[in-house]
Amino acid sequence: MSKIQDILLQMGQSPKNIKFKDLCVVCDYYFGEARQRGSSHRVYKTPWLGDPRVNIQNNKGKAKAYQVKQVLMAIERLEINYGTEK
Repeated sequence: MSKIQDILLQMGQSPKNIKFKDLCVVCDYYFGEARQRGSSHRVYKTPWLGDPRVNIQNNKGKAKAYQVKQVLMAIERLEINYGTEK
């Protein structure tokens, strides 16, 4: 659990310097197993209507900063609306 918290803290402080595999660990923890993993993209399902997915992409071992920010917003929405703070 503390590894997840450490990664989340790092994501908030410096979204440009996040390893893709670390972002995958966080997404697997909060959203479950990815629906798609065959390419450089991973797609995670979320419980809300509209655009119910989180899409992350491997960019030479790093996560894209804007996708890190989207994951943080999705986690916040998940915790506020669905009470799933982990």
